[in-house]
Amino acid sequence: FDSYMSEAQQIGCYSAPEKPILVQNEQDRPQPRFDRDNGNGYSVTVGRIRKCNVFDIKFTLLVHNTVLGAAGSGILNAEIALAKGLIEI
Repeated sequence: FDSYMSEAQQIGCYSAPEKPILVQNEQDRPQPRFDRDNGNGYSVTVGRIRKCNVFDIKFTLLVHNTVLGAAGSGILNAEIALAKGLIEI
């Protein structure tokens, strides 16, 4: 998770967070009150990573649904399309 880099970071999109996935090692993280705005709301926070007999690993994931889910992804996708020359202004 820590070393993941998305295309938005690779091409330098303005809205792309520095790290798309942030790993929390504390046992009580992530928490919405403290971690939902990581990376200005564009980063996904992962914590409580542990082994699982059924699925290999289990973890808790937190993302700001309004920023990354609804509006922010549309903006980020437009930035990627612009950077790749798929659309023009």
